[in-house]
Parts: sequence; C-alpha cells; structure tokens
Amino acid sequence: MTKTLVIAEKPSVAQDIVRALTPAYGKFDKHEDHFENEQFVVTSAVGHLVEIQAPEEFDVKRGKWSFANLPVIPPRFDLKPVDKTKSRLNAVVKQAKRKDVTQLINACDAGREGELIFRLIEQYAGGAKGGLGKPIQRLWLQSMTPQAIREGFEKLRSEQQMQGLADAARSRSEADWLVGINGTRAMTAFNSRDGGFFLTTVGRVQTPTLSLVVDREDKIRKFVSRDYWEVHGTFDAQAGQYLGKWFNPQWKKTEDAEAKADRVWSAAEAQAIAAAVRGKPATVTEESKPTTQASPLLFDLTSLQREANGKFGFSAKTTLALAQSLYERHKALTYPRTDSRALPEDYVPVAKQTFEMLAHSGMRHLEPFAQQAIGAGYVRPSKRIFDNSKVSDHFAIIPTTQAPSGLSEAEQKLYDLVVRRFMAVFFPSAEYQVTTRISKVEQHSFKTEGKVLVKPGWLAIYGKEAANEVEDAKEGDKGQPLVAVQPGEQPRTSDAQPKGLKTKPPARYSEATLLGAMESAGKQIDDEELRSAMQEKGLGTPATRAAIIEGLLTEKYMLREGRELIPTAKAFQLMTLLRGLEVDELCRADLTGEWEYKLSQMEKGALSRAAFMQEIAAMTERMVKKAKEYDRDTIPGDYATLATPCPNCGGIVKENYRRYACTGVHGTSEGCGFSFTKSPAGRTFETAEAEQLLRDRRIGPLEGFRSKAGWPFVAEVGIVRDEEAGNFKLEFDFGDDKDEESGEIVDFSHQHSLGACPKCGAPVFEHGANYVCAKAVPTPQQAVPSCDFKSGQIILQQPIEREQMGKLLATGKTDLLEKFVSNRTRRAFKAFLVWDKDAGKVNFEFEQRESKYPARKTAAAKTGAAGAARTSAAAKKVPAAKKAPAAKKTAARKPAAANYRPDAALAAVIGDGAVARTEVVKKVWDYVKAHNLQDPKDKRVIVADAKLLPVFGKDRINMFELTGIVGQHLHSQGEA
Repeated sequence: MTKTLVIAEKPSVAQDIVRALTPAYGKFDKHEDHFENEQFVVTSAVGHLVEIQAPEEFDVKRGKWSFANLPVIPPRFDLKPVDKTKSRLNAVVKQAKRKDVTQLINACDAGREGELIFRLIEQYAGGAKGGLGKPIQRLWLQSMTPQAIREGFEKLRSEQQMQGLADAARSRSEADWLVGINGTRAMTAFNSRDGGFFLTTVGRVQTPTLSLVVDREDKIRKFVSRDYWEVHGTFDAQAGQYLGKWFNPQWKKTEDAEAKADRVWSAAEAQAIAAAVRGKPATVTEESKPTTQASPLLFDLTSLQREANGKFGFSAKTTLALAQSLYERHKALTYPRTDSRALPEDYVPVAKQTFEMLAHSGMRHLEPFAQQAIGAGYVRPSKRIFDNSKVSDHFAIIPTTQAPSGLSEAEQKLYDLVVRRFMAVFFPSAEYQVTTRISKVEQHSFKTEGKVLVKPGWLAIYGKEAANEVEDAKEGDKGQPLVAVQPGEQPRTSDAQPKGLKTKPPARYSEATLLGAMESAGKQIDDEELRSAMQEKGLGTPATRAAIIEGLLTEKYMLREGRELIPTAKAFQLMTLLRGLEVDELCRADLTGEWEYKLSQMEKGALSRAAFMQEIAAMTERMVKKAKEYDRDTIPGDYATLATPCPNCGGIVKENYRRYACTGVHGTSEGCGFSFTKSPAGRTFETAEAEQLLRDRRIGPLEGFRSKAGWPFVAEVGIVRDEEAGNFKLEFDFGDDKDEESGEIVDFSHQHSLGACPKCGAPVFEHGANYVCAKAVPTPQQAVPSCDFKSGQIILQQPIEREQMGKLLATGKTDLLEKFVSNRTRRAFKAFLVWDKDAGKVNFEFEQRESKYPARKTAAAKTGAAGAARTSAAAKKVPAAKKAPAAKKTAARKPAAANYRPDAALAAVIGDGAVARTEVVKKVWDYVKAHNLQDPKDKRVIVADAKLLPVFGKDRINMFELTGIVGQHLHSQGEA
C-alpha cells in the first residue's frame, strides 16, 4: 500500500498534525523519528536542515579573504547539511526515499522560509537528480487548531501554485549568499590590507538597515539647538479662565523644518507680544464640530512588534517568539509571520465564533465587550476588515476560536494586546466634539483647542487610561473641555508670558520606530493606510526584521541602551567605507526595498527568477570591483580631531579612515610619524575611547577583540614608548598576572574595599584586570603575599561590575548574569557566579529549571570562573584531548567495579548513576549506533549531535579519541 509523507517544520507541529488527523484517518504508531498509519507518514525538520554552498570547484577555502579570489559567483549552488542537525536530516531523507512513499506534502510554516526549508530537503534527498520526482502538495495553515489542520488537508495546494513562492525563496537565499559572502570578504580584505584581520560583515538587508540608524545618529550629532519662544496667554471669561497660545495666522511652511506657526525666534519679539496683549480685552471666534476616530487596523507582525516594544519594551525578537509560541504551542493566535492587516472576506463567521469564545473565556476584563459586540451585531462585512485584495498568503494576526490556558505573564500580555485590537476593530468609532477658539487681542491671535470624548466606542475596550494613550498617540493633544464664552463677550487677557524653549534633535531609533522605518524602506510615513501600501517595498519581511536587528546588535554595529538603538564607531566606519567606495546599493534603504518588492512580484509570478538573479550578480561584481580598484590612501569622510596632543611631539592628532595620526603642530602636515590603528584586532575605538587612550595612555579591559583565528578576547590597551623606533606605539596588555608577580608594592589606600576575601578575610580591591585580595599582592603592610584569591573583572566576555563582586563577597553569589560566552561552543549562556568553598575558587552555578534532564556544565564551569577569565583574556584554543593509552590485555577479566560517576554532560548520554570505566565507552558506542552518528564516508568518525557536543567539545571526533575524551567527564566516587 502506498503512503504520503508529511514533512513539518518542527516536531511540535508534526505532533499537532498527527493529533488532528487521528480522528479522520486512524491511529498513528510512534517511531523514533516519525509517526505512521496506513495512509500517512509524518515527520519533521527542526528549522533549516540544509543550506546552500558554492560547488566544490568554485569554493574558495585558502585565501578567501583576498581580492584575488573575488567575486565568487557560482553558476549554480550545491547543498550541504547543517552540521548540528545532520541526524535529523538523515531521518527525514530516509522516509522520503521509501519505495512505499509515493507523494510528499510540504507542511512547513506557511511562508517563504517554510517553502525553502522543504524544497532544499527534497532536492538534497534526490541527490544528483535534483529532486525525488515524487508529486508534491502544499499544506497551508493559518491556524494550528485541529479543525484548521483538517480543513488544510482538504484544501491542499498544488506544486505549480507554489512555484512563484519557491522561486522567491531560492532567489532570496542565493541573493543573500552572493551579497553577504562577496561583500563581507571584499570589505574585510579592504580593511585588512594594512595587516591584521578586521572582519567587516555586510548584508543585502542588514547594511541598508544600519544606514538608517547611522544617518539618524549623524543628524543628532550635527544638530545645533536653537532658542525659540512661545507666548502663553490666560483669559478671564465670565464662566472662568481658559488658556491660549499665540500663533501667526499668515504663517506658511518653508524649508526650515524647525519653523512653526506658534514659534517666535527672538526674546525681544516674544516680550513685545506679551506686553502688547497683557490686560487687554479679546475678541473671540470659535468653531465647534464633531469628529470621529476609527480604531487602528488589525495587527500584522511588524505593527504588533512596534506596539509591544512601545508598551512593554519587548524586543522584536521577543515578540516574534511569544507570538510563535501562542500560535504553535497554545493554538491561541493565527499565523504570526504575516504582512497583512485584513481578513479574508469569507471569515465573518469565524470572527463571530471568536467573539463567542471570548464572551465565555473567563477573561472577565474582556467578556462584557465581547458580549456587547454579539448583542449589538458589530461583526458584519466591512472592506476595512474583510478584504481579499489586502490578504497575501497570510491574513492579519487575530485570536483563534480556542481559549488558551497556562500562559506565561509575557504571553498573556501579548495575547491581551491582540485580543483587544481584534475586538476594537469591530466596535464603533470614538466620537469627539472638537472646538477651536481664536482669541484676538491687539492684532495678535491666540489659539485654544478643546476636545471632549462624547462616545468612547472602541476606546472603552482599552479603559480610560489606555484611551488617553491611544488618543495622544494619534492626535498629539488630547485637548480639554473649554469654559463657555458668551456671544459678544470680550474676555480680559489677565496674563501673558513668553516661554523660552530649545529645538530638539530627532529622536534615536527604538526597535518600534526602526521596524516602522524598515517597513517603509526609510520613508517617514505616518499615515497607516499609505504605510500599508508601501510595505511591499520594505526592508526585509515581517518574519526576518527581528533577526536583522538582532544580527546588527550581535555584530556590535549597534548597542541597545534602554529602548534606544545606538550605532557604534564600527557602524560609522562601515558607512564611511561604503559611501567612499560609492557602493550605494548597500547603503540605500529604498533601493534594497525595491529588490524586496521584486521578490514579492516573483511570488505572484510577475517576475522571472533569472532576471532578478542577474541583477544581483551584476551588483555583486560592481561592489567587489569598486573595493578592489580603490587606490587612494584614505576614504573621504567626516573625521574627528582629538583634544589630547601627540605624546611624541605635542602635535594635533586627527582621525582618518584607518588610523588616528599626528598631523603636526598646525594640523596640516604629516606630523612626527606617531599614529595608532582605529581597529586593533577587529574592534573599532569609539572617539571617546581613543581620546581616553591618548590622554591616559591606557584603557580597558575592553571586550570585542578577535585574534587572527577569529577567537574573541579581552585585553587592556596601552600606548607605550618604543625606544627602538623613537616613538610611541599601541600595545595589548592581557593582564597575565605580571603586576602581582613583579614584586612591586601595590598601594590600596586610595580605594574602597568591595568586601572581605572569602579565603582569608582580608579586604578585596580592584587591581589591573582583576579583583584581588589585599594579601594576594605585595603591599606596604605585607611584602610577601599570603593569599591567592583573584577573580577577573571580565569573565568570558561578561563584565563583572563592582556591585556584583560586592554581592558575591557578601552573600557568596551574584545575581544571574546573562552575557557569558562559552570559549568552546561560542554560545552565550546565563549563570550565577558563586564562591565554591570546596574548590577554593569562584565558579559558575546555573539557573535551576524544571526539566527531566540534568543541567549541563560548560567547559568554563569545569575550569572555574577565574580560570575561564584567563583563558578568555589570552584567547587561547583548548588543546585537543590526548589519546588515552590502550588498556593492556589481561589473562582473566574480572567485572570492573562501578566506582565512577559521569558529569552532567556525559550523564545526558549514558544516564546518571555509578558506572565502571570500561562500561562507559560501550554505552557511548551504543548511543552512537542507535542514533546513526557515524560518518557514512568514514565509519571511524563520530558526528556529534546536540547531546554529544558538550561531551566532545567539537563537532566530530575520531573513534580512537573517544576513551580519552569520556575519561575527562568521569569522577571517582571518592572525589568531592
């Protein structure tokens, strides 16, 4: 009997599909990597299992950072497995190749990436044929409820229907590869021409996004504040007082963006206006009219991310993760990765069912509004809500008909946000009475605006406080009820005062405003309907924008301070380079938005894949050519002049593209030859850091440096005298304990102690790159050290603040610190620092989670935090484990005593409990064979999966290394 293979994107979705299909198609048997019944085989990926790569004959391995090998534009792309998920890929491919499996259903997420994930797996499974040749259908799910899944199986889409989306998905992937690989290698080669290695990443979408942030910061830095004045009047009417602000009725917009009708540009003029009207009667005219305000449109992902960032401070990444959890796990929201803000026209009955659910959901704060909507018949067809022309592959994010339970606090907040917006869009508009009053005194006009909420309509859903928030955001001024002025009455101007103010620079981007700018490709569009029309030409897609922002933060192109996003010196340097090289394609948000538009046209079948890729290839060639052929010494740019003079000759030190250099006493010559690089070891100095380094001759410890091998490290940087060259030079100082071992007397008298040493009780102070016990270094009180307590000020790239070290000394434990980065896996992790009395050193303690698996230890936990700090500072690679000597044969074998216990990492593979050393290797081999982890090309090589990676410390090992490696994870029963 033939079967159909269903491939979902994640295991949880595969389980949902099985649960939904069981009532209609019969019970499924659960196997290790799939579910199966008489008709279906259901399995899943875990995100991307396959990625594109240049074919072997076009792949540059040695010298890839050289212009000689650029550009790399292969005529086709090969596929390679993602290392971390090879075993899962093999399991999926095995099912796809089964002879009884005659057709496939793509059940990956309903979007461009889901299409790509499936297509690449199917192509990889087909090998040289480029596909399996089996018929393919598409399951397109907007909701994860069992009913929606069953309906999806009744309306499967054909492979031909999805061809446009598949072409766009492949084109996006290949375009990003071409621009990212060639751009990054070309700019890195350019920046590394003078020696060293300065990794300079660029991307088709991330770099234009960064240019928006840099341009905004540049405007802020260059902004010159101007003084202006407003004149505020107080008027006494018979019914009471009211206020008014002077304005010029004849004012018209000019090129001066700061000019407004109510601003006066001199104090004298403002004083004159105030003096002219003070105590004088006013002639009053007023216009009063009703106005309405409709609710905002339903959420797409970008507008939800913006709202959640503004209201709760959630990052775009956090909001997407929460929305995805509410969709997948709780089945409470519809598909979140959408760019649509409307619903299909046949969705009116579903909307009514959703209100029925909300009316009986147990959410007491929302139930009355749901019941009101049902009773008053608010849910009815409306083009503003139900419009097929405004629905792409996905519709707006709304609650499903399934009431959720067990939500976390953050999930509840986001769900509440979506539910309120969903209900609000069906409620009547809010109604106001808006009054504009003009009080004319001696030819001077004062404006007073009053606004009274007559019928709250949809605003009632948000409550009074939230209603004001929404109102303020939309109108800019919520207004006030006005006292009445009788016909013919002339209120007296009892007071008039000038108010001095200053113009303000534009605000920095927050994630909310940057998402908005990405959506409209940098064009400042406030109108919601117009912004919706522009979003097809935006930067990235709703599904990718959060990752783009996070990528820029990870690469240290931006920093997040509170809700502000601040570009670093590295970002400014990249923009200077790209603009100097005239590589506009990577800087202009609107141009990249055009490419995103073309991808969306390709999805609709309106543009060929070949034409788009030809355009991308041409852009790539031009970008590399510009960098390769640039022959001037520096790049034109807006550079700083440092206040501190040259340490060698007292000349003026100025910035250029690559260096800070002496330019002589008058700042116009080549100077004395003193200079230092702006980007030692791939980390770019901020101007303030360069100033401090020159002034104090030392700065740090600083994080973010990278060795030539690409390993991150932490170090102090100093400017020291080079007697041989007769000048000063920049030098790294890794804090390798030389101060403590030099025998020099250290004076702590000017410092405040952080607390008592946990070893000997003496005070602990800052010293060099560490916190040290006063008795661990030579001091006036004790020439010979008698204690060895020391802990790094930066441990695995996590700065340890004084406050945290004080807490450790006082209580034995810091707060949970979130920015440690493992030297072995390169992954960030969270941990507490604790004083380990038994080990006599500072160590890690991991957050306790409710899990059936024991917590893993990182390599850092085994060496201790102080040791990890030294390893990080020196940026040394951990040597590979030595091969264990082969055990000698014995004449008679006795059962080995179970006198060893595995650590947490090894226990996750072989189980916890006492074990004999000889049993361990056998158990690991059983695990390897059970999970098919031997390399098919070389059975002596073991490929680590997620559980074995913490044990091996690398992706692959030779079988002969196994004994030595697992031995490091065993502790004798007698050990503490």
